[in-house]
Amino acid sequence: MSLELLQGNEAAAIAAIKAGVRFYGGYPITPSSEIAEVMARELPKIGGIFIQFEDEISSLAACIGARLGGLKSMTATSGPGYSLMQEHVGFAAMTEIPLVIVDSMRGGPSTGAPTMPMQGDVMQARWGTHGDHPIVALAPSSVQEVFETVVRGVNISEVLRVPVIILTDEITSHMREKVNIPDAVEIAELKKVDPKDFLPYKDGEEFNVYLLPFGSGKRYHISGLFHGPDGFPTNKGELMKWKLDRFAVKMKEAAKISENSVEFYGKDDAEIYFVSYGIVARAVREVVDRLNGMGKSAAMLRPQILWPAPEASIRSIKDRARIVVVPEMNMGQYYYVVARLVGEEKVVPLNRYDCELFEIDSIVDFVLGKVST
Repeated sequence: MSLELLQGNEAAAIAAIKAGVRFYGGYPITPSSEIAEVMARELPKIGGIFIQFEDEISSLAACIGARLGGLKSMTATSGPGYSLMQEHVGFAAMTEIPLVIVDSMRGGPSTGAPTMPMQGDVMQARWGTHGDHPIVALAPSSVQEVFETVVRGVNISEVLRVPVIILTDEITSHMREKVNIPDAVEIAELKKVDPKDFLPYKDGEEFNVYLLPFGSGKRYHISGLFHGPDGFPTNKGELMKWKLDRFAVKMKEAAKISENSVEFYGKDDAEIYFVSYGIVARAVREVVDRLNGMGKSAAMLRPQILWPAPEASIRSIKDRARIVVVPEMNMGQYYYVVARLVGEEKVVPLNRYDCELFEIDSIVDFVLGKVST
């Protein structure tokens, strides 16, 4: 174990290597570029491969190909680049190829504010590509959590064979904090299958089964078209439904992980609840302490996995909370999830979208104004 002062992007790159990532295909984009810089320097030292591509689309395509060749793969980008990747995100979801993307969110839309933070990619992380696809999105709130979340994201992606998105932002990407770096991290153990019995989409093997690399003893088919267990395209309605039901099994398993990844902070019997994530949760934690010190009863629910949403945990605050505040650095995105689960009559959005962090006093004043009316 070592204690190091690291930038969030540095922590992400080190974590990926610790988790076994050996291929990085990327295109530089602020505020994620330092991840590519570290990977370019460190991967060749351990026999890994770094390639800078001409754009984000080809970067993700190469990551998919590398993973089919047996190398754990990752890329990093920001909102505009992630927008360009959506076709390949859908392809990875349909073909069930493990994939990790770090999306360091910045001001937007379009080119927006490349060097300033927002949380504008939350809905894109879940619904950016078309169709009923499986995906998991995690949101760390510290540099230590960036490290831990990338390791976890690699494992989740490998176990579930789905794309995993790590939603950092300009602040968590660039701030420096002390990080405990273990000598080794836990790496998911997957069930190995005999190549002669391998089918890429076998019933009962929706997750926790090793994806046989191309060239490992059996030829099999990969297609973005609807396909059967053998991977070959089909137009049969029952197989199309079977495929989407297979995704539902993956998301049900992901939901179990999500429910076990919720932080509750503050008073158990709180009347004022916050649902907060990412860098904003850092401010909300102090707000909770301040409100409780003023004799108010406050708590925070922080999902560490945004998608699939921890619906049972969020719904659990419905009866005890008088008011639920959802502070976000956008015009309102995760608010709609909380309002659906808790009820619009109790849930209040608090939005800041000028590419600046929330101020503690402004959140306290906002809440006091709401509870006094």
